[in-house]
Amino acid sequence: MKLYFVDHNYKYAVEQMLLTLFPEERPEYPAEPPEDGEDYVKLALNRAAPTAVAVCRLRRDGEIYAGYASVAEELLKDKDEEGRLLSQALKLAFYRAALASGLQRPVWGALTGVRPAKLMEKMLRAGAGVSEAIRRFREDYDVSDARTALTLRCAEATLKASAALGERDVCLYIGIPFCPTRCAYCSFVSQSVEKSMALIEPFLDALLKEIAATAEAVKSAGLRPVSVYFGGGTPTTLSPEQLETVFTALEAEFDLSHVREITVEAGRPDTITLEKLSVLRRHNVSRVSVNPQTMDDHVLEAIGRRHTAQDIYDALALVRRIGGFQVNMDLIAGLPADTVEGFRKTIDDVIKLAPENITVHTLSRKRGSSLLENEAPLPTAEDVGAMLDYAQEQLTDFRYEPYYLYRQKFMSGGFENVGWTVSGAENLYNICIMEELCGIIAMGGGASTKLTASGGRIRRIFCPKYPKEYIEKIDQVCENKQEIVSWYTE
Repeated sequence: MKLYFVDHNYKYAVEQMLLTLFPEERPEYPAEPPEDGEDYVKLALNRAAPTAVAVCRLRRDGEIYAGYASVAEELLKDKDEEGRLLSQALKLAFYRAALASGLQRPVWGALTGVRPAKLMEKMLRAGAGVSEAIRRFREDYDVSDARTALTLRCAEATLKASAALGERDVCLYIGIPFCPTRCAYCSFVSQSVEKSMALIEPFLDALLKEIAATAEAVKSAGLRPVSVYFGGGTPTTLSPEQLETVFTALEAEFDLSHVREITVEAGRPDTITLEKLSVLRRHNVSRVSVNPQTMDDHVLEAIGRRHTAQDIYDALALVRRIGGFQVNMDLIAGLPADTVEGFRKTIDDVIKLAPENITVHTLSRKRGSSLLENEAPLPTAEDVGAMLDYAQEQLTDFRYEPYYLYRQKFMSGGFENVGWTVSGAENLYNICIMEELCGIIAMGGGASTKLTASGGRIRRIFCPKYPKEYIEKIDQVCENKQEIVSWYTE
């Protein structure tokens, strides 16, 4: 869709709103005015005192629709607040013009961005009571009652987790970028072991160097790890001996005496064995993810998973046989070949397995996934909404509680991902990384360290994405760990 700005250049904010309202559209910035009959968005910002007014003119199907939003100039004296408030006014003007054109109201209203609960949490921290926070959330963003209630529950879980964290507490992340095969919906940097088995050993050699360098930096900065998360990829693609090597190094280098949880993504049932699970328990792993995504064999085949629903049951039986693990199970609403009835059965089947955590994702058609490249037919936004509504109803009935949520670009229907838990089994790492409660110190292929500080300041340090590149640049990766020390000691 063609975008025209008048007296402002809040490009990012407008693009966010465009992708939320019209996910099939992509922004264009033509130098010339639109031709007759072309759809376009024109957004103007009038800064005349005492009120700044955002005006949107949206042309769709030959008709022009208007939307307006305003903010008092007296609120724009702080530069940081000025950018946020003017961006929000422009988004609201665009949103209101889109609704006037007949667009169905999204469940998240005019809210864009990844972290809805963070906005609610800030209101509560600033002294707003629950009723006031709910009212402002609805009025400021036009979010539905159901999503407002969901956001509040996740914000309350965030506040509880935050209260239990010390000033120097951090989480550790270890990225293992290998999988048995690549799923159709996946855009993560992961290598199929069918094609890259020879890279695993040199990758692990490099990872051990990075673990040692990171531990030294964490110690020098006076940081205290409280949570460890192994992601990827699928870490249990590694052999029992390889897992033993990594965990032994981690324990030798880091002080893990204050760690409250260790989570390992064992997402693919075809990577789970008694030998591997025994290694994980021996090293105090407290949670494993056994991720079916769906319990429908037809849908599993459509997304490129080389296992069946029965394999999920078998893998979970092994986990329970070893004992001592909490279990997370990931599901995805909106997968190709799935139906509302099929997803409902998946939810029912997984609830019967009684995992401590169930994470319900909405399919995001990401760049880099074969799903996007193949233009696979997908359930409609209405069907995805029905899937998520059923999941929330059933999970609530079975006393699961939402404890973190986030949104992504290109999500079916503009919905959300929600982590559900039985009481007391929250995954601290998920809350910390999503709500930016503490530093995330990351190691491994494609890993992203996120350093936090008061005032909302953040510094990111990235590891090379691909295993071969990671191996080749490991010395530089290790040198970069000094940035952790500098950040926390300045």
